[in-house]
Amino acid sequence: MTDLGHDLRFGAFLTPAAEGHERLLALAELADRIGLDLIGIQDHPYQPAFLDTWTLLSHLSARTTRVALVPDVINLPLRPPSVLARSAASLDILSGGRVELGLGSGAFWDGVAAMGGERRTPGEAVEALEEAIGVLRALWTPGRGVRISGEHYELRGAKPGPFPVHPIGLWIGSYKPRMLELTGRLGDGWLPSSAYADPEQLAAMTERLDSAAVDAGRDAADVRRVYNITGRFGRRAGTGFLDGPPSLWAEQLTDLALRLGVSGFVLAPGGDPEGDLRTFAEEVAPAVRAAVERERTGPAPAAGGTAPTGTAAEPAAEQSDGGAASIVGPDGSFDDASRPRLEKRDPAELTAAQRASGQRLVQIHDHLRGELKQIRDAVDQVASGQRDPAAARDLINRLTMRQNYWTLGSFCASYCRLVTTHHTIENVHMFPRLSGAQESLGPVVARLEAEHEVIADVLTGIDTALVAMVTEPGALEQVREQVELLDDVLLSHLDYEEEELVEPLGRLEIDL
Repeated sequence: MTDLGHDLRFGAFLTPAAEGHERLLALAELADRIGLDLIGIQDHPYQPAFLDTWTLLSHLSARTTRVALVPDVINLPLRPPSVLARSAASLDILSGGRVELGLGSGAFWDGVAAMGGERRTPGEAVEALEEAIGVLRALWTPGRGVRISGEHYELRGAKPGPFPVHPIGLWIGSYKPRMLELTGRLGDGWLPSSAYADPEQLAAMTERLDSAAVDAGRDAADVRRVYNITGRFGRRAGTGFLDGPPSLWAEQLTDLALRLGVSGFVLAPGGDPEGDLRTFAEEVAPAVRAAVERERTGPAPAAGGTAPTGTAAEPAAEQSDGGAASIVGPDGSFDDASRPRLEKRDPAELTAAQRASGQRLVQIHDHLRGELKQIRDAVDQVASGQRDPAAARDLINRLTMRQNYWTLGSFCASYCRLVTTHHTIENVHMFPRLSGAQESLGPVVARLEAEHEVIADVLTGIDTALVAMVTEPGALEQVREQVELLDDVLLSHLDYEEEELVEPLGRLEIDL
């Protein structure tokens, strides 16, 4: 599965705790104000510490102006679908078309039974959900009285209406095979949670869902994928999913969008909910949107609106006020003599904390140097018959390096927020911060940005050569040439950036 082309949505998953509900309301208003797209509220009517979800969503519709409102997911055994249809349509009308409906087949059956609900087997729960979908859609469709006779729900001439002001999406929370197949056949969306389906499990589930959609005569893109997520923001990358700086989050969510077609991410904030939501909305979401848009539309034009020209072995030339000045030599390597240089200062003048900032850039570069070795090893394995060309291509496509250079169009964006003005919000860029803090850094930053585009071309050249090698085994030599060129330009670029930026990063106290 690949990118499905849906617009990207980012949201907040808020716990409807009755105690301290003022903070809950403030978080919802914050989400609306800072540009998040939706608010998800879990639905557990048997939980006495929680506010009623539908009452809360109705109240939030009056406290917000733009976010979509989603029960995430509704507890169907305690919400009869005929009444739910009226409730959802009514709130959609009153909120100006801001309701989507997350549906679950039911869980925590002791709690359901304690509230007088029907205790269902797994099979019965799936059957009841399918019947409920039919009831909801029938009561949202103008026409005569609806008659449905099912095992779990029955309508005896119920009149349709009121009608939503926009098509309410039915987003189904599903994980097991039968539920995934139902989602593929009937759902408008799929609403899993990372707590129950990590990214690796999500990939396998996606295949089953897509197959069910195709078998039902639908397109896989008919089912939007919205992922409830949890994570931890920190300065250093951890070992798990969404554990580290915002740039790491952006890289991992971009991968899910482009590889699995996930188009919605709903964050359950942690111990600093206000800070988490702000970081998610102001740093992660713009970076993911920019990365996905860049992948969908291709590399951005060079400065002045002219698209880069040349092949991977003959990269684009840098444009400057003084005219076209090539930044590469005849062999495709960078022209070191044309690189702007700064007057060097004594690193001994920096404090230990200042030196640490620059050293973090070196650590990031060492990671990229290690990934370059992975590319060389992959090509060697193809040559020795240990790996087929298609597998090697997939490896290279998924490297952080390709993600950052080609998709984000910036160097090292997943670790130190080196993002150009083409791709992310200006005030979170490292390069503009450097240029703004010290005017003489401007030419160096401009040169580094231009080199990012050259390296993106080289990576594309490697990918093109690997594709050709699938049908033309003799093209291995072309792959080797492109890898040698990458080795040359990337290592030269990393060395140049360290020479020019390590000291200013520390002296200007720009944290990565």
